[in-house]
Amino acid sequence: MAGTAAVRRSGIDQPHIRWTAPAGEIIGWEDDDVARATGIPYATAERFKEPVPVEPSAEPIEALTWSPACPQVPMEILEKLLWQPDAGMEEDEHCQHLSITLPREIGPDERLPVMVWIHGGSYTAGAGDAHVFDTSPLVREQRVIIVSITYRLGLFGYLGWEGGRPANLGLLDQIAALRWIKTNIASFGGDPENITVFGQSAGADAVAHLMIAEGAEGLFQKAIIQSAPLGIMRGRSRMSALMAREAAKTADDAPLAEHVGAEERVARWALPFGLRGAMPFGVQYGFSPLPPESELEEAWESAARRYEIMIGHTSREASLFTGEVPGMHSFAQQLTLGEKLSETLIGSLTRRIYSDPCHEFAARHAAAGGSAVEYVISWGPESHYRGAHTIELPLLLGSRGAWEKAALIAGTVWEDVEPQGMILRSLWASFARSGAAHLQSFEGLIEFSQLTHE
Repeated sequence: MAGTAAVRRSGIDQPHIRWTAPAGEIIGWEDDDVARATGIPYATAERFKEPVPVEPSAEPIEALTWSPACPQVPMEILEKLLWQPDAGMEEDEHCQHLSITLPREIGPDERLPVMVWIHGGSYTAGAGDAHVFDTSPLVREQRVIIVSITYRLGLFGYLGWEGGRPANLGLLDQIAALRWIKTNIASFGGDPENITVFGQSAGADAVAHLMIAEGAEGLFQKAIIQSAPLGIMRGRSRMSALMAREAAKTADDAPLAEHVGAEERVARWALPFGLRGAMPFGVQYGFSPLPPESELEEAWESAARRYEIMIGHTSREASLFTGEVPGMHSFAQQLTLGEKLSETLIGSLTRRIYSDPCHEFAARHAAAGGSAVEYVISWGPESHYRGAHTIELPLLLGSRGAWEKAALIAGTVWEDVEPQGMILRSLWASFARSGAAHLQSFEGLIEFSQLTHE
């Protein structure tokens, strides 16, 4: 790191820090006891086109502002249960940016573990730099480097069709970001041979598919897959085709607002598809960079020896959604003949969407010669949301200001949240640092089980 100088830029009134990387000279900033380089472009892309890597810059890259979010329709459930999840975020359809958070002081010979965060939000919402995903506590406590990436969502990133718009553009954005990280992270003190990709919900589903995506080989070594909805990602081709037919009614070059406004209309075509329709956008098989659906098992088996994985879920995942998400609400009414949602229903949905497919994924990975560890998180307030989907996020990422008022953890006090968060952050960083060797279970918070090849 070079010298510092006080500056004010786009609301950031902090000293500068400079790094020299293959991408060019990067100017970041000090944020209390961590350093940040934020809003770095890793690729460019025209609307509905594949990303093109950014060329090295002859001019200094000012990494002084947060990455913009992909334009999106606010997700009601996030607005209800989180505390202003996207407060202050700007939106830009050219959202291919990443942000790096690292310890303030790194020795010249140090090579720290690198963790790459892929945010969730049903492939339609969220942003890498949303304040509920603040990575600084994890960096500060565990001396890791974390890179948060932002990618295209919804109609812009996850709906394509033969002869029309490319599919999986958001996944291709993520691959472009991983290439940038692999090339440049050593300049920040990171180890390019020890990169862990971690994500939650749709972000976790993306992590699982990056393991078999063409072009992602060799870009990371470990994966943490948090609450991936693997149970509803198959058998979607008919649903996607109906959605694509509706999406095609909006011209590619229509104003941005028309595409954002069309997303809800397009998503309505997914409602008759039950639980799959609760998450209408997602990866599409048989389109670049993914294999056909019939070849998925073979692809994951072939990839198993390349990656060490930690995969798991929360104990009552579905308690976040029942009564909130249209597809699940309809399913709940069919099973209960009324509005009362029982623990039996929550358990059934959790197993069907998350826990059973999670265990099958881990078992296949281990049987194919890979290293896999499973976990279950049971923490939460004494409320309907104990062990709910996303319940680990206040522990893993974000700050007191971002989470203390969130309805998701109402009934807890931060003095009880913080010690649990320190445990979880230590476990995640331990896996990133050296794999599953030093993980242990903590009663009341998380349980681990190691799967081995027999």
